[in-house]
Order: sequence, then C-alpha cells, then structure tokens
Amino acid sequence: MYYIANAVLYKNGYKVGRKISHTITYHALVVFVKNKLEKKLLEDYAEALKEAEDIARTETEVLIKSFEEEKEKRSIFQYEMTEPLKRVKAETSLKRAKRFTDALSKLL
Repeated sequence: MYYIANAVLYKNGYKVGRKISHTITYHALVVFVKNKLEKKLLEDYAEALKEAEDIARTETEVLIKSFEEEKEKRSIFQYEMTEPLKRVKAETSLKRAKRFTDALSKLL
C-alpha cells in the first residue's frame, strides 16, 4: 500500500522524503489524493450504474418480447402442430416462462 500510495503521489507531482515517510505519505494522501480518489470512484460508480441500467432495459425488452412470441405461438401450437414438434416448442416455452416468471416475481 505504501508503494502504490507513493507512486500516486509522485504522479501528482509530490515526492515523499525519507523522514517519517509512512506518516507523511498518509497525510499527503489525505490532503492531495482523497478528493481525487473519491471523484474517480464516483465516476466509476456512475458508469457502472449506466451499464446496469442498459442491461436492465435490454433484459426487460427481451422478457416482454418473449411473452409476445409465446402469445403468438399459442394458437399455432394448440391447433396446427405435430406431437414431436409440440414437445420441442413446449420446452422452449417452458424455459421462457421460467425466465419471465423469475424476473416478474422480483416485483412482488
């Protein structure tokens, strides 16, 4: 920790001397680096939040679309398919329903 702290301080134009260097490094971190580090962490958090929002938005669209696809498939499935094809389609429908149910149950 000491060495990386000194490297950051050095990059920011500060060089710690030899006397009580650990204490000086600590105080220099508090005075010169703390606010920059906080700002950087907040920027990283904001970016991660934006990415999470994008993922959630995309996942929501996928779930709603899967509901629509299952709705459209229902009449064909019920009246127009052979038994082996029904089984394959039913397995897909079951997977979609589980994913959809898992996601929507989080709203309860």
